[in-house]
Amino acid sequence: TTIRHMSCDEGEMSRRRPLSPAVAAAPLEDDNLLSEILLRLPPDPSSLPRASLVSKRWLGLISDPGFSGRFRLHHRSNPPLLGFFDDLRFIPTMAPPNRVPCGHFPSCIDDDYGLGYFIPLGCRHGLVLIFDLSRKLLLVWDPFNVDQHRLAVPPEFDMEKARFSGAVFRAAGDIRRFQVVLVTTETDEQQHPRVIARVYSSETGGWGDRISTPLPSKLPTKRRMVFTMDVLVGHSLYWLFNDRSAKTPILDGILEFDLERRILAVKPVPVCIPKENIWQFQVMQAEGGGLGIFFLSNFSAQLWEMETDCDGAASWVLGRTVELDKLLPIDSGKKKRWHRWHRSIQGFAEYNNVVFLRTHTDLFMIQLESLQFKKVSKTNISGWYLPFESVFVAGIRRRSRDGLGLGVGSSVPYG
Repeated sequence: TTIRHMSCDEGEMSRRRPLSPAVAAAPLEDDNLLSEILLRLPPDPSSLPRASLVSKRWLGLISDPGFSGRFRLHHRSNPPLLGFFDDLRFIPTMAPPNRVPCGHFPSCIDDDYGLGYFIPLGCRHGLVLIFDLSRKLLLVWDPFNVDQHRLAVPPEFDMEKARFSGAVFRAAGDIRRFQVVLVTTETDEQQHPRVIARVYSSETGGWGDRISTPLPSKLPTKRRMVFTMDVLVGHSLYWLFNDRSAKTPILDGILEFDLERRILAVKPVPVCIPKENIWQFQVMQAEGGGLGIFFLSNFSAQLWEMETDCDGAASWVLGRTVELDKLLPIDSGKKKRWHRWHRSIQGFAEYNNVVFLRTHTDLFMIQLESLQFKKVSKTNISGWYLPFESVFVAGIRRRSRDGLGLGVGSSVPYG
């Protein structure tokens, strides 16, 4: 037998030859790589159930609890708008197959009390914050998992003395614990009005120290302030506030709560726009990423943004104007009556940048970048709607003997 000795060059060439297809693993046969690909599926409710039908292997990866948590965190900043709550009744807005049924969420309200005893305060990251006026408790409600956390309200937050508002949120990278912020007003010993805030942490199970800032001195000391629903922009929460005792709810300013530094500040609204009706305004994230305002004027909407110059001075700048009478399907006969209702903003979905706008007869959803709109319902009732933005991971059971792959089990939201 002749033994052939390879030269150094031949040995180097053999090492450089590509592995045969049988040796090289295909990308989709690597579980880690496949998980990363599945992680980037759209956050629509139907995405994961559809992908789980591909094979038992895909089903096993998707049904793993660790993957579900990573999927929710990956899509934290772009959750879909599943629908909204009207008097704590869920109204879906997505089309099939992503439509979450109306009856999917069991009520969080006890049968002993009517809806009038419960005040919705905010909605974020798959949680709804509600004030139980009859029991003086806060409810942090998880509609998907039917979880409720009851929190005692600190004594300085007395709805009979002064209205308060609140916000619920989860910190970045956290899908289990939550925090609640409450804000209200009071007067000190010198009768100077102040805004106060306190933060609850589910991790510690208690309320933090009082945080306060003075209101502008031009505001009368006996005014009872009311705050609108909060909006999260960057690392700060914002509320519009106005005088409850005035005949017309005049807009007074914007309250900012910095979640990182835990400080309060009061910001002005644009001086060149009328402020006779707080329902004309909506705080939002500007197109440039900072603080913005959506303002309804006549038959148009103005989008303002706050800019800071090189000296650190902040000012409001008009970004663009949207002609709503040309955008929305309103006939000329109704336009004459629309002036009574066109300033009625009924809700805002901060992640999807969708405003809920009520006209004289209809409720519309308007996406502010694309200007696409959808008629939600016919209504002439003024109220506030809680948009529900959340990543909905439906319960996926492993394939049974009869070959059926999906079942609706427990569900885990996060957004």
